[in-house]
Amino acid sequence: MEEKIRKQLRQLIQNEVVLATGCTEPGAVALCVAKACETLGREPEHVELKLSKNIFKNAMGVGIPGTGMIGLPIAVAIAVVAGDSSRQLEVLTVPAEKVEAAKKWLANNASRIHIGVEEDCDKLYAKCVCSAGADHATAIINKRHTNFVYIARNEDVMLDDTASMNAGNTETKALIDDLKLNARLVYDYATTAPIEELEFIRETVKYNDAAATEGLKGYGLKTGKILMENANGDLVHTVVARTVAASDARMDGCTLSVYSNSGSGNQGICCTLPVYNYGKAKGCTDEQITRALVLNHLMSIYIKRGIGRLSALCGIVNASIGVSCGIVYLHGGSFEQMGHAIKNLINTIAGMVCDGAKPSCALKMSTGLYSAFVSAELAYHDSVVDSTDGLSESDVDNSIRNLGRLGHDGMDQVDDTVLDIMTHKSL
Repeated sequence: MEEKIRKQLRQLIQNEVVLATGCTEPGAVALCVAKACETLGREPEHVELKLSKNIFKNAMGVGIPGTGMIGLPIAVAIAVVAGDSSRQLEVLTVPAEKVEAAKKWLANNASRIHIGVEEDCDKLYAKCVCSAGADHATAIINKRHTNFVYIARNEDVMLDDTASMNAGNTETKALIDDLKLNARLVYDYATTAPIEELEFIRETVKYNDAAATEGLKGYGLKTGKILMENANGDLVHTVVARTVAASDARMDGCTLSVYSNSGSGNQGICCTLPVYNYGKAKGCTDEQITRALVLNHLMSIYIKRGIGRLSALCGIVNASIGVSCGIVYLHGGSFEQMGHAIKNLINTIAGMVCDGAKPSCALKMSTGLYSAFVSAELAYHDSVVDSTDGLSESDVDNSIRNLGRLGHDGMDQVDDTVLDIMTHKSL
């Protein structure tokens, strides 16, 4: 493989696999508020937010790190009291005394926060207008959780990249703009690139495994803790339990940072821990595990690019497909068998709907992971769904494109329905 392409692929992974604290949707909103506050230059008297349906949905019921609270108001309060936009998706990581100060601010100023849905925008969109007296400041994030396209104070515009808001895929830096991903390229890079070029991915294990250890203490539904207590030595059950424990902790407000994938901490957890822990238990070499991690993360990134950053299709779908590829590789499987696993899994969990970020996301992760192990086991025994089945085609990349169409184009009305249900249900 050409050195230029290897550099592009490495840069793509490093762009998409980054540290994040808490759910990335309230994190992106807090980042937007922090930037608007910094631009305003003083404490705002009013904070007005306009959010895409997907961000609004994903921020409604998820725990905010270190607060014991859920939802956007406390995230906004932290951004007002202690926000630092330079911290990107770790903006919600603040000392305990700042959390208490944010809670006090919110108790006195909740009526100053106004949150609404923007109808005509990208699926990942957040606009914050902070005002005080005659002054106001505006910040807009679009397409990526940390991608500011507009920053202004009164009539003084510091950044205006709004022309990109209606452009095509602007999710990558200039270095990787011309990179055309396909399953073969992903596989070849992960399995043949010099190992020293791939070892950066091992950093994900340290952070994500620490979240798993914390989660096993019992967070949220205690999904991981309960599964682990009943694993009885079964390897797959143990691997799934440890993985979903990290999601338990993260979605219930744990303050530990995790490495995310494609803007999602849960996807990053899913792309790291199953392959790592399974490989260690099977006695695989460090090199095999490293290559499997790269294969897992990059395959998930590839599939997610077709689905879109936020979708009514749960991100555990693409992350679990990545897991199935990593498991096949650890078993010594071929590229063709990896393709079998992808198609098997597409025809298993393609309909998994995202109904917002919340503690029970760990349940979805467990479903995706169990299906990933089954799909991989069938694949390395050369059993694959027929090309006449569902979304599957004989060509693996066409099958992936079909999944992307479902997630990107086919589920828009699902998003509207889910949001309507969530905002009108009886509690």
